[in-house]
Amino acid sequence: MSDVTSDEVPELLRLGPRITVLPVIHGSGQFALSVRRWMLDHPFDCVAVPLPESFRAEVEAAVLELPRPTIVIQASPVNFETQPDEEDWGSTPWDASDDGPADEFETNDDVVDGDEDVGDDDDDDDDDWDDAPLSYVPVDPCQPVIMAIRAAMGEHIPRAYIDLETDPFRPYSTIMPDPFAVRRVSLDRFAAAVLPSITRPPDDQTRQRILHMAWRLKNLETRHERILVVVSVLYWPWIREAYNELTSRSGIEVQGLGESEAENRLELPTHDEVLTPRRYGIEPRTLAFFFGELPSITSLYERARSDLVEDDDVQIDGVKELLIAARISYQAELGNRARRVTPLLLSKCLQYIRNLSLIHRRMTPDLVTIVTAAKQILGDPFALHVAEQANRYAYPSSPEHDDLPMITLGIDQGRMPDGDTVSLVSRLPGPPMAWRTLKLQPRPAEKDRQRWQYGWNPYGQCSYPPEDEKIENFRTRVLDRAKAILGNDLAKTEKFTTSVKDGIDIRDTLRHWYERQIYVKVVPPSRGTLDTCVMLFDSPSDPREYPWRTTWFAEHQNESTLAFYATNFGQQMVGPGIGLAIYGGAMFLYPPIMIPDIWNDARLDFTETLEERLIAAACLHSRAREIAVMSSLPPGSGWQRLARRHKKHLVHVPMTSFSDEQVQQLRMVHVLNGSQVRSYAASFIRKA
Repeated sequence: MSDVTSDEVPELLRLGPRITVLPVIHGSGQFALSVRRWMLDHPFDCVAVPLPESFRAEVEAAVLELPRPTIVIQASPVNFETQPDEEDWGSTPWDASDDGPADEFETNDDVVDGDEDVGDDDDDDDDDWDDAPLSYVPVDPCQPVIMAIRAAMGEHIPRAYIDLETDPFRPYSTIMPDPFAVRRVSLDRFAAAVLPSITRPPDDQTRQRILHMAWRLKNLETRHERILVVVSVLYWPWIREAYNELTSRSGIEVQGLGESEAENRLELPTHDEVLTPRRYGIEPRTLAFFFGELPSITSLYERARSDLVEDDDVQIDGVKELLIAARISYQAELGNRARRVTPLLLSKCLQYIRNLSLIHRRMTPDLVTIVTAAKQILGDPFALHVAEQANRYAYPSSPEHDDLPMITLGIDQGRMPDGDTVSLVSRLPGPPMAWRTLKLQPRPAEKDRQRWQYGWNPYGQCSYPPEDEKIENFRTRVLDRAKAILGNDLAKTEKFTTSVKDGIDIRDTLRHWYERQIYVKVVPPSRGTLDTCVMLFDSPSDPREYPWRTTWFAEHQNESTLAFYATNFGQQMVGPGIGLAIYGGAMFLYPPIMIPDIWNDARLDFTETLEERLIAAACLHSRAREIAVMSSLPPGSGWQRLARRHKKHLVHVPMTSFSDEQVQQLRMVHVLNGSQVRSYAASFIRKA
């Protein structure tokens, strides 16, 4: 292993002749990759991280458990009846070296109420202690600092925890540029671009921490030749400033003094009294509040790391894999009533995601952007699957780790295993997180579905009017298309004289090109009307899939008499008194007439399949000679013989003439348990 020369490190990232500084954005997978590559490309004999020494044991134990995520929380030693004895705590629990805790000691975790206050006698100070949030370290694979510790442990490089022991901890973070820029821009250029917008830390604790970290780096220089320090980009210029100030301060030769004497001479900040941190497991459904990246993206980073594959494009390709995984789960749940999620629709969704990201001045999309685009392109159910897949982490807890207590996380808060809700602040804070509203129609819980099934009244049911209107409009379109097909069958051509009639017939004109004549098309007006339409959405239909067969009559003059077969709505409850069924086939008679229930009509018992019964009923009750049949394939010879038996003619309307998305939507029929349900049905009905 060759030494790192000063020429190999950009001037902007050098802090003295022996220290290399990597300014990072916490919670960024792209910066975690950059840190790992720096450690692979350059030899170091010490890695310094901005964490207090008290976190060393628990954090490094948690790093060994990766990719299983854990959180290391440090409570506050507040509301004790008496201050801890010096033999228990010491004036500073850890010395300034990087060799670990100076002495083992025990803490009293019992919180008691006493007459003697801690610190000042001011009640406001007590309230501040009570409201102080707990600090934690997220052991997240996409945290650059955790990646540095992980890589150093793998290479057996000493680690130095250089931050000040503070209680309570006050984080310092702000909105930062998109970290994806580091994929194309070097770390030193990124840091130089961000530098003008970095403000000086406003609070005294952060300034003390920066001074302490600079002093610890000065001490590390005396024992190590090649030091790598990974700090937040917000701290980097001020650590450099403090380091240079310590180096150039007149009257003190720091290198010639002992550490304790030098600390006293320089009036450096002292450590606060802190408790030993503890590790906790994370409730899987709350990992989105813990990871810096989406849980699904974090899974891909870990998969690439374990498989030793290229992971440069994980951030972008992960969005594609997320949509594909959502499509698989979406189709598995909805089956034949799911929309066809074609590559074209997925490309439109990705384009929408890109445009929304650019509007928000980002290079990579966040969860709300991805789900919003999926909702707009493919509907609420698909967007719901996208949100679920995005929050799915591929490395769940293993049985040997079940002994860790679990904590449920939210934004800057968590529910401890004992049920108490506490405020939390991260010692590796990324960009601020905030709630954003996105309206999605939720999936009903299984216990609610069972309760709705038990409360169903079998003697009262009706349709949902908005769906009735849509499918009646669609029936009109099918009949109009059938009339156009009938007219095309009667069309003829003739030579152009004084009028182009119904348009130029290009085929006949080219056929008779040698005559130098133009031929025009003549379409005679259609005779009669079409009053019956048969729609076969699923043919051939399996009778076991469509057990519900009934005939509905019109409620008003704009509705048809409707006979259909569909799935069992009782097995798919979507709301109180609201069931969902899927049409397999339907017959429409318009204007509406009263007919016997075709499923109990003995005159139709000669039919063998569900489709034949619908066509036979249409031939029996239609008053027109032609019957429109919409299906994916043309009527076979058997159906044509059935029509000729009743002196009818079937006019085939290809289903491909209409949007597949529209057809799938129209197949969904919601059954309401009484007309009173119509008043609130819209709150529960969601489209595929």
